[in-house]
Amino acid sequence: MGIARSQLIAALDIGTTKACCFIARVDPDRRVRVIGIGHQISNGMKAGAVVDMEAAEATMRSVVGAAERMASETIADVIINVSGGAPKSHTVGVEVCIAGREVGDHDLRRVLEFGKSRHEPGERSVLHAIPVSYMIDGSPPISDPRGMYGDRLSVNVHVVTAALGPLRNLSVCAERSHMGLDARVVSPYASGLACLVEDEMDLGVTCVDMGGGTTSVAVFFGGKVIFTEVLPIGGNHVTNDIARGLSTLTLHAERMKTLYGCAIPSSIDDRSVIDVPQIGEFEHEAANHIPRSALTGIIQPRLEETFEMVRDCMEEEGVDKIAGRRVVLTGGASQLQGAGDLAGHVLNRQVRMGKPIRMNGLAEATGGPAFSTCAGLLRYSAIGTHEMIEESVVEEQPVPQGQMARIGRWLKENF
Repeated sequence: MGIARSQLIAALDIGTTKACCFIARVDPDRRVRVIGIGHQISNGMKAGAVVDMEAAEATMRSVVGAAERMASETIADVIINVSGGAPKSHTVGVEVCIAGREVGDHDLRRVLEFGKSRHEPGERSVLHAIPVSYMIDGSPPISDPRGMYGDRLSVNVHVVTAALGPLRNLSVCAERSHMGLDARVVSPYASGLACLVEDEMDLGVTCVDMGGGTTSVAVFFGGKVIFTEVLPIGGNHVTNDIARGLSTLTLHAERMKTLYGCAIPSSIDDRSVIDVPQIGEFEHEAANHIPRSALTGIIQPRLEETFEMVRDCMEEEGVDKIAGRRVVLTGGASQLQGAGDLAGHVLNRQVRMGKPIRMNGLAEATGGPAFSTCAGLLRYSAIGTHEMIEESVVEEQPVPQGQMARIGRWLKENF
């Protein structure tokens, strides 16, 4: 997936609560400048998956159209994020014989094809097959073995898969909106590319993207993403807890969460009073008056549960140690006051807030944590083949079919 000179690229982030589209121009030095932006409330989505095809299609058309009008350009293809379909990741080790020959592209293609084929059983599709590290004859890890000589080439491949049904629904909505899909990227991977600096990626860091319907996790180490997970819990769950706990409309609950919500109790919470409009009541005098501490008492347990789920999934997959001591929080729900402090306490790590970096043309209103995934999709596309080798060597050349074609392929790769 290379980028031509001054090529236009477009990213579409369609989430549970918000949809946005960025159109950008990439210069020959791979610098990205955003020239068109569209965003609105998302419809037809729940927990990252399509639940209403017509509503999701209308949302896509609207945000892409707004971005096109701002950019004065028309786009044919978009790169889209994936949060639905229960994305899962695992690392597989693959080894092939190179019989003393020089390692070439076809050798990398072979090992990555093997790794890509060894994903979880069931109706799932491979989103990414990312080479984490190469080794030749048991050598220390090598970032790029091409041009080297040896007998055995090994690679650890990080494979990310998702259920076929939700992916197909997403693709059909894009097709009905007259857009092609340039690529599909699991959401936490994109968010990490947008928010993390190179040293963090090298030393080990966890990016936690807190969205409306999902919370996604990506662990980076050695400059590569080595683990991703999408948890079915997000900011909407906090809003619903407030609405149920205080017997108010969801709209009022969202407003209270935004204006007065906090994840950490403070000494003045009992002295601060909040008006809570009751369901079915239209007079201000009928509002229930509660201390702010009651609101915090609803928010804190749900966020604690969210961060505990993040911690547990990392421990279960054995990446909690390699993830280092840093966590970067991003996503719209991370902007809740005190979320960073609570995350640091539950995860026992240093926490900073993340927002898109290395991106020109973003206004302050669209340069915050809520737009990290969309910015990361542009970053993914702009990186090109020098960093996205799994795309270039796995997907550029289809596997030939038929007995003679297989024989010809074997001869070409081994002689």
